[in-house]
Amino acid sequence: MVALYGGVVAFIALVFDYINYSFPDPLQYYYADPYQSISYEMAALIVLAPVLLLLMRVIRRDIARDPSRSELWVRRWALFLTVFIAGATIVIDLITLLTTFLSGEDLTARFLLKVLVVLLVAGAGFLHFLADLWGYWVKNPAYARYINWAVALLIVLTVLAGFFIVGTPGQARQYRVDEQRVQDLQNIQSQITYFYQQKQALPSALSQLNDPLQYFTMPIDPETGAAYGYQKTSGLGFRLCATFAVEGRGSLGTGRAMMAEPYGPGKYMSDNWEHGVGEVCFDRAIDPDFYPPLTR
Repeated sequence: MVALYGGVVAFIALVFDYINYSFPDPLQYYYADPYQSISYEMAALIVLAPVLLLLMRVIRRDIARDPSRSELWVRRWALFLTVFIAGATIVIDLITLLTTFLSGEDLTARFLLKVLVVLLVAGAGFLHFLADLWGYWVKNPAYARYINWAVALLIVLTVLAGFFIVGTPGQARQYRVDEQRVQDLQNIQSQITYFYQQKQALPSALSQLNDPLQYFTMPIDPETGAAYGYQKTSGLGFRLCATFAVEGRGSLGTGRAMMAEPYGPGKYMSDNWEHGVGEVCFDRAIDPDFYPPLTR
C-alpha cells in the first residue's frame, strides 16, 4: 500500500507537470522550473512501479496457494481504506469541477485535463480494489496479469514522455551547467551596477570587480574554466557574453521571458536571459536615475 500510494501520487504529479508544460498559465509571470520535479517524479515511478507490481504478484500467488490469506484482517482493512480514499477522491474531484463551473470561472484545457487525470486514476483504483474485495482477481488470475501488464505499459510510456521534456541525463547536466552560467552573468551584472554606483563609471575589465572585502571573486565558466566576455558599448552600456551548450528552455518551456525588472520610474528593462546554443551576448545599460551614486 505504501508503494501504491507513493506511485499514484508520483504518477499524478508527473502528469500534472506535463500538463503545466503543455498548457502554461498566461497569468503566471514568475519563473517556475518544472524540470526538477519531473526528474524526481520520474525516478519515483521507476522505483515504485516495479516494487508495486512485484508485490501484487507475490501476494496473489500466496492467495492462490492458500485462499485463507485473502481474508487476513490487515489486508481487507487496507483494501477497504483504499476503496474509501479512491471514492472520496472521485467525489472531491467532481465537486471541484462543478464549483469551478458554477462560479463562472473559465474551464481551461489545463484545468479540465487535471480533473480528468484525477478522475481516471481514482476511478481505476476504486474499481480495481473493489473487485479485489469481491474476489474477482482470485477467480480470474489471467485478467489480473493483463491489468499488471497494462499498468506497466502505462508507466513506461509516461516515463518515456518525460525524456522528451527533461532530456537524457547528459542533456539535463548541460541544462544545469547553462543555468549556472546564467547565474554567474546575473551576479556579474549586479557587481557592475554596484561598481558604477560607487565610482560613477563602468569597469574597463571584469578583473576590476574582484573585491575580497566584498567576498566577490569573478566567476568563470563552470565547464571550460574560460572567462566570461565583457565589453563596454557606450558610456553606460555594456555587454556580457557566455558560451552555452543547449538552448534555453524558457519559463515553463514556452520561451516566455521572465518577469521584467524595474528600470526606472515608469519604465521596465527586459531582464531576459534566454539564449541559444553557442556564444550569446546580453546588452545592458544603466539608468543613472534609477541607480544613483551611493552616499558615503
